[in-house]
Amino acid sequence: MRSLSIFGATGSVGEQTVDLVLRAGGAAAYRTVAVTGGQNVVRLAQIARDLRAEVAVTADPARLDELRALLAGSGTEAAAGAEAITEAADRPADWVMSAIVGAAGLAPGLAALRHGGTLALANKESLVTAGRLLLATAAAHGARILPVDSEHSAIFQALGPDPIAAVDRMILTASGGALRDWPLERLAEATVADACRHPNWAMGQRITVDSASMFNKAMEVIETREFFGISPEKIEVVIHRESIVHSMVAFCDGAVMAHMGSPDMRHAIGYALNWPDRQRLPVAPLDLVALGQLTFQAPDLMRYPALRLAQATMRAGGKVGAVFNAAKEVALDHFLDRRIGFTDMAAVVDRTLDRLLAEPGLQNDATSLDEVLATDHLARIRADEAAKTLGRKRAG
Repeated sequence: MRSLSIFGATGSVGEQTVDLVLRAGGAAAYRTVAVTGGQNVVRLAQIARDLRAEVAVTADPARLDELRALLAGSGTEAAAGAEAITEAADRPADWVMSAIVGAAGLAPGLAALRHGGTLALANKESLVTAGRLLLATAAAHGARILPVDSEHSAIFQALGPDPIAAVDRMILTASGGALRDWPLERLAEATVADACRHPNWAMGQRITVDSASMFNKAMEVIETREFFGISPEKIEVVIHRESIVHSMVAFCDGAVMAHMGSPDMRHAIGYALNWPDRQRLPVAPLDLVALGQLTFQAPDLMRYPALRLAQATMRAGGKVGAVFNAAKEVALDHFLDRRIGFTDMAAVVDRTLDRLLAEPGLQNDATSLDEVLATDHLARIRADEAAKTLGRKRAG
C-alpha cells in the first residue's frame, strides 16, 4: 500500500489534497503517515480520523491537549510545535504533500526528501529561499520533487521530455488579482478586504493579498528559475484574466505549448498525486465555446513592482531569495495588521534588499538549513524596521 503524508492539511491546498485522497479510497487505498495543521485542531483531528493517520501535529503547542482529546481512542498520536512537524516529516512516506505556508515549510520538506520519496511541492517559499539546497538534497537521496503550484505544474506538463536547451521562454500567467482595474493613484488606499476580493480563485487570505500585489507571481518567477534551471531573462509574466491558461512553454522552433483547464487547484494536486499516470479528477471540464475568448496583456511594473524586485533578486542570486521571501512575509504581516498600506509592502521589500545586498556572503548559495534560517532571521529584523518606519510616516 502506498504511504503518504500531508503537511498543511487544514489549508486550502491541503484540504483539496485530502479530498482527492478520500475520493481515491482514503485509508483503504493509502497508508497515511502524518497530517499537520495550524490552529484548527478540530478539522485536523477529523482529517486524521478520516485518513487513519499515524500522527497528527498542530503547529501551535498551546493546542496540544485539545488535539489529544479530539483524537482519544482513534489510534492516532498527537504532537505539537515546529520540531514535531519536522520529526513527522522524518517518518518515511512514499509521497509527501508540502503545503505549509511560508518559510516554515522548508525544514519538513528537506527532512522528507532524505527518505528518497516524492515531494509534491506547493510551498513556494522552499524553492525561493533555498532552491539549490532543496534540489541538491533531492538528488543526493534519489528523491523526486513534483511542482504543485498550478503554474509550475503547467510548465512541467507542457515541457514534457524536451530539454531546457530547446526552450526560448517560460510564460507564467497571472490573473492580476483583486485590484487589477483600480487606478494607480488609489492603490495606496486599498484595504485588506479590497485586496481579498479575488475575481477568479477562492484561496486563503495571505495568498489572495499576494495575488493582488503580484508578490505570489514574483515568488513563482524565482521558483521557475530555481526548479527548471532557466535563465531569468527567459521567464515572462502575462496578465490572463480568465485564469484558464495556467502557463506556457515557448520552444526554439516557434511552437508554444499551453496547459489549460478550469481554475481548480485539484488539477495540479491530482497530477502530482497520480504521476506518472493520469486519473479522472473531480474538476469541471473546460468549455472553450462557452468561454468565448482568452485575453493576455503585459503587466504594468508601476502597478506590480514585485516583479521588478524578483528580477533584482534573481540577478543577485545566492541567499538573496531568502531575504526577498522574509521581507515579503513581514510586509504582508504589517499590512494584514493595518500598520502599513498596500503599496508599502513593495517598499518594505525594496528597502530590505537594498540594505542587505552588501552583506558578506549573501550572494553565495546556502549549503545548510542553518545558513538559510540565519539569513531569514536577519532579513525579518531589517524588514520589520523598514515597515515600522513606513508605518510611522503613514500615521503622521
